[in-house]
Amino acid sequence: MEMERLEKVEKLRERAQVTYDEAREALEQAGGDLLDALILLEKQGKVPPPQGGGYHRSEGSTAAEQGAQNKEEGSQEQGKEDRQETSNFKETLERFWNFLSGLIKKGNTTSFEILKDKDHVASFPVTVLVLLLLFAPWVTLPLIIIGLFLGFHYQFVRNDS
Repeated sequence: MEMERLEKVEKLRERAQVTYDEAREALEQAGGDLLDALILLEKQGKVPPPQGGGYHRSEGSTAAEQGAQNKEEGSQEQGKEDRQETSNFKETLERFWNFLSGLIKKGNTTSFEILKDKDHVASFPVTVLVLLLLFAPWVTLPLIIIGLFLGFHYQFVRNDS
């Protein structure tokens, strides 16, 4: 027990750059908590506040107030992360929708044409062909293959209007 206390005093002394007596006294006042002892020394002006844009608020506040403030800051950061995740999801969804609508638009402006001896037999948008292949492949694929044996030719034509 005494060794643990001595180690805490030594750590506090190194961090705060204070004497053993000051470190021991601050640690006793803080109930053995290193962080509270460091904050206490900071309030007494024996420890310089953090340098370089770090956020600190030990003046005029108790450890409980700081804990509540840290909890509030944590919940604010969590809220920011949630909003950022929602924003990222919305952006991803929007990009997917733009890709899908562009693909459908391209499918509607490109035609699948059926030719027999260089004569135009039928033509319909590629989107219709894709839907037929998705929902009725057992009918669509055999018809296309049988058409090849009967001398039909197929081509894709882009209709730029």
